[in-house]
Amino acid sequence: MNNENKVLACVDPSRYAEFVADYSAWAARRMTAPLEFLHVIDRHPETADTKDNSGAIGFDAQETLLEQLSAKDAARAKAAREQGRVFLNALRERALAAGAGQVDTRQRYGDLETTLAEQEHGVRLLVLGRQGEAAGDTSRDIGRNVERTVRALHKPILTVTAEFQEPQRVLFAFDGGATARRGVEMVAASPLLRGLPIHLLMSGKASRDGRRHLDAAKSRLDQAGFATTAALVAGDAETVIAQAVREQGYDLLIMGAYSHSPLRTWLFGSKTSDLLRSATIPTLLLR
Repeated sequence: MNNENKVLACVDPSRYAEFVADYSAWAARRMTAPLEFLHVIDRHPETADTKDNSGAIGFDAQETLLEQLSAKDAARAKAAREQGRVFLNALRERALAAGAGQVDTRQRYGDLETTLAEQEHGVRLLVLGRQGEAAGDTSRDIGRNVERTVRALHKPILTVTAEFQEPQRVLFAFDGGATARRGVEMVAASPLLRGLPIHLLMSGKASRDGRRHLDAAKSRLDQAGFATTAALVAGDAETVIAQAVREQGYDLLIMGAYSHSPLRTWLFGSKTSDLLRSATIPTLLLR
């Protein structure tokens, strides 16, 4: 698919694949965008032949052994491709049934982050499962790599956690930073959330700049036709946002993601990861 406005759904053969398919079909339909399912197959070390062949290395035996190992590797690769083809075709049919227009599929061997970075130029929105569970030896478990995947890209990423529920109420965790302000412009200009009420929630200590940025964000979304409310609530961001999700029935969260360096995250932890753990609803991550 050669299109610079596609929705890219990154899937592995897990129970999250259908959730990703449903949310990506919803997004593609609302954005009138083509949809592509991408399955990245990675050759893990644990797939190597475990048979002890040390005694087979004798006169003229090495070439035969290499041929046998090569044939086994080719057979495994062929089986993985065929399983992936069947898996992707099922998701394609599911997305078409859900109302997506143009749907394509693609398989690639290699590293997940590298493959996604290569695809980024043509992507308008990436959709992936927040917690993957690999179903085969060669399947990349994307859930374990969410942070690295998000850091590697510069596009909005919708991470999903459970069965599809069409979003009705949106919570925007707005911190007043540059990423959040760009996110407001993105939401205002995109048809993805058009017609849905949005609540802008800023947490922490009240400040003149914070209030000003919050009011400007609300005004921008109001101008774009959204039914917008805004609040500044004292307290820890993770606690305030998780409580709002739990008590007020939001079904989609928007927030900035991984604004600090990996080293700082390693030393002090990540607010993004903490929020992803505490917020059990689909989350649109902004970079």
